[in-house]
Amino acid sequence: MKKNQKKPAKKTVIVTGGAGFLGSHLVPALIDKGYHVHVIDNLVAGKRSHVPKAAIFHKLDIRDREKLFSLFSKIASEEGGIHGVFHLAALPRVQFSIDHPEEAHSVNIDGMINVFEAARRAGTRRVIYSASSSVYGDQKDLPLHEGMVPNPMSPYAMQKHYGEFVALNYALHYGLPSVSLRYFNIYGPNADPNGPYAQAIIKFIYSRKQGKPLPIINDGTQTRDSVHARDVVRANVLALESEKVGKGEVINIGSGTNVSVLDIAKMIGGETMFVGTRTEPKHTKADIRRAKELLGWEPEITLEKGISELLREYGIARK
Repeated sequence: MKKNQKKPAKKTVIVTGGAGFLGSHLVPALIDKGYHVHVIDNLVAGKRSHVPKAAIFHKLDIRDREKLFSLFSKIASEEGGIHGVFHLAALPRVQFSIDHPEEAHSVNIDGMINVFEAARRAGTRRVIYSASSSVYGDQKDLPLHEGMVPNPMSPYAMQKHYGEFVALNYALHYGLPSVSLRYFNIYGPNADPNGPYAQAIIKFIYSRKQGKPLPIINDGTQTRDSVHARDVVRANVLALESEKVGKGEVINIGSGTNVSVLDIAKMIGGETMFVGTRTEPKHTKADIRRAKELLGWEPEITLEKGISELLREYGIARK
């Protein structure tokens, strides 16, 4: 760079729910890539310690419409625009949405629409919406592909599917480019054992750490497509940068493989116990061809490698 030549200004992005599990991986990655990151979180489920010092933190509930609009407008004005918004904020618990449908709706629908409208008014370049593979529900055929007719089996799944239509319509009618990433079971460091992501894996890890039996729901033969948080982060960054998306596309983000809960328990090791039943899809497995085509993305971390990393992180010896 020549003397007296100014460095190019950093591009500004906003991450809602950025103090949560996935945000704890996405925000540092965005900072490492040179983005100027603002995090919005009400800290109901997120942790302030998850937000790096280099990010600007705003404690705010996305349901607070006027404050959210004002904040987006201020950020856009002061920083010369908003390059992208990653909408992670949600109440992503299936059972919670069944027990508390109104509260789940207020966050997952009303709050989500507030974010899209705030982004539109602020002239945001693109919104990346965190969708969910739960929209598929039970399907006869695998792998699960984006052209299938969804079969949401809970208010949460229904709400996340509605969010995909919101993203599509904001792109179609309001000129706000968007893309929806349908996450399968995300796992990795910082996951909450009482939280919604990859519950079997992180609950097994914590149970093993505490010397307790690994709790298996149903008969354990159900299979899950588990994808590492670092791979999901790469997908998000590519969704922001790719020239092939922005028209409300829906894209699966999974490993493209599935493993039974019983086999996951064997990978982690330790005694097991069966702890009841619940209604859930029997099998999940992502078709990731669209992600490869539109984002140039495919997972890099195998389940075996990811679980080995977690065992080392928690100081657990393999049996």
